[in-house]
Parts: sequence; structure tokens; C-alpha cells
Amino acid sequence: MEITPLNEQEIQQYRTETRGVAGLIHFNNAGASLPPDVVPDTVIDYLKEEATNGGYETEAKYQVQLEQTYDLIARLINADRDEVAIVENASVGWGLVFNGIDFKPGDEIITSEMEYVTNLMGFLNAQKNHGVVFKVVPNDEQGNFSMQGLEELISAQTKLIAITQIPSTAGGMMPIVEIGKIARKHGILYLVDACQSAGQVPVDVKEIGCDMLSVTGRKYLRAPRGTGFLFVRKEVQDKLKLILMDSFAADWVSETEFKIRNDARRFELYEKNRALTLGLGKAIEYALNIGVDRIWQRVQYLAGLMRTQLSAIDDVTVHDFGAEQCGIVTFSVAGIESAVVKSKLAEQGINVSVAKAISTLIYMNKNHLVSIVRASAHYYNTEEEIGVLCEALKAIRD
Repeated sequence: MEITPLNEQEIQQYRTETRGVAGLIHFNNAGASLPPDVVPDTVIDYLKEEATNGGYETEAKYQVQLEQTYDLIARLINADRDEVAIVENASVGWGLVFNGIDFKPGDEIITSEMEYVTNLMGFLNAQKNHGVVFKVVPNDEQGNFSMQGLEELISAQTKLIAITQIPSTAGGMMPIVEIGKIARKHGILYLVDACQSAGQVPVDVKEIGCDMLSVTGRKYLRAPRGTGFLFVRKEVQDKLKLILMDSFAADWVSETEFKIRNDARRFELYEKNRALTLGLGKAIEYALNIGVDRIWQRVQYLAGLMRTQLSAIDDVTVHDFGAEQCGIVTFSVAGIESAVVKSKLAEQGINVSVAKAISTLIYMNKNHLVSIVRASAHYYNTEEEIGVLCEALKAIRD
């Protein structure tokens, strides 16, 4: 099926439905996207009803819509609804399943040099507490993940392959489908951090072949902060220990027995923000109505245009790598600290962020980078906005 690009009329409609674009140029979508108006409006309206009618009563009124959020998540990632749990963010989801793995001394974890700091801290914690070893597959000279390097690191002790698909501080991407094939071939648990992927790139857990996948809402999904979800493949759910448990996660059978529920919602607790859950659902529905394939096409186009125009500016260096690149564009300006660049752009109503070494420490240290500017494009951004960014950078440089 041919993927039709977003036309100018559609882009203008999405901008009209996003009140934030009227006041600024937002290239910090990898931090938190501007939401479509329907998302904050849904959250605020629900909170008003809670304040007027009561929390439990409002939940009962919206029970169908709240349940539909699970169906929307399942559609987004091609999962079954009983493989989905709603959590506060990707780090919570990732931590729940990672720490639920029954690690033994000598077990090995394989990751990439692009892994996110929170996940690396999880590996180090498991190393200290359980005696596991974690190994890093380095990128090749072109900046691509080495599949041969992965195969060479796998041993009889390999317990987990954990990969962040899109790193926090670079525009490259990890080949998670190909990695999944290797994980399946060797019967190794496979955990994917799709924090930056969902809403930007089509995510299909069946194609990826992952056992677990964590997602945040605030980034490319354009959902509220404090939202996210977790995928756990049905066949793996009983293999993971529960870190936290309440009467939502398990049924109380008798004074001495309980039975864990038979779906991924065992990883949830009863008390959560229902207004944000509805907001997450609205954001996912909005993306599905556009089509994630079409969003991905638009994001790649804008990011490619941005890289080309930035590279043409004297003293600006683009740091992105690899055969496939995403909506995150990282660069530096010679002689000017990244924080200063961000601050000066903000004065002109342009949002970017600073990517610090700590976020992906192995990659940044390897490439002798302390901090870089991160400009992340989304489908509602425009070519004109990229032009304004570049002109502003020229002025800063001068």
C-alpha cells in the first residue's frame, strides 16, 4: 500500500488544532511534544468532573472510554490488549519488567553503546545486587549497530538483550527487528525501550519479536506528561516477578492465598490518574487517525531537510550517524556552548534542548562529546520553521 504524504491542508489543520504553535517554534519533541488541543481539553474536562461529581463516580461514568485506551495502545503497537499495562512513563515500565527478571550470578545482559542512562543504571544495579555481567555492542565505523558484534557476544549465559531503539542524544536508530530475530533464534529475553519511537516510527511488537517494550506518552505520541505504557508478551508474563502488588494486580483468594491476574495489568496498581489515561488515549487516537506511517514519512523529511540546512552553515557540525535516521537532529556550534545556543534560541521563541553526556554516556564518551544541541522535528513543524532556526543560528554564530 502506498503511503500518501501529509499535504499542506492537513498540516495546517494539525497546527490549527495545536494552540502551542501559535506562540513559538517547538523543536523539542524528543523532550515533550506540543499536544493537540483535544488532549489537554480532555484531561481538564475530566478533572473538572471529578471535582464536581467525585472521583469514583466520574471514573464509573467514563469506564468505557478508559478501557478503550488499552485497545488503542494495542492497535498502535500490534499487540493484544491483555499484553498492555498503563504506567507513568517508560522508565517505570522498563524498571518493572527488568527488575522482574530472575537474574542469577553470572547471567549476562547485552546492550548497545546508545543505551539510555536510566537503563544503564539498572544494569549496574543488577551487577551489584545479583552478580550479572553486561556487555556492550559497539557501533561500527559508519555508526551502525554491529549485528556480527551481537552474535559474537552471545553465550550460554546470555539472559537478556536490552536495546533502546532511538537514543536520546543522536539521530541514529537501532535495527530492533533484526536484533529480535537473533534473540528469538537463541531463545533470549528481549527488552526494547521505545521511549522516542512510539508516535514517530511504526512500532509492531510482533514484527520486532520483543518480549517486553516500554513507551512514554509525552514525546512523539503528544500525550500528557506522566503517561506511558508497557507491553509484556503473554508467554513471558508468568516468568517475571512482580515488584509491587495490590488488589488490582491480584485477586485475594483467602487469608493465606492470592492469585495474580492473568494479563499484563498485573504490573499496574489500582490508583492512577484517570484523567491522564484518557488524555493518553486521545493522543494515540489522534496519531492513529493520521497514520503513523504517514507521520514517520513527514518526520524523516523534515529532519533530513534540517540536517542538510544545518550542515551548510559555517561552524555548525551535525553529529547524527547511521544508515537510518529519525526526527532527532543533534549538532554543535563551534566556540559556543550548547546551553548558550539553547538560551539564545529561546529568546527568539525557538525551543530546542541540550543533550548531555550523561544521557548516553558510552556513546558520548566514545565520541568525545560533552553536550550537544538537540532539535527534534515532528509532523506539525514546517519548512519555514527550519529556515527560521537556521537564520537564528547564523546570527548567534556571528
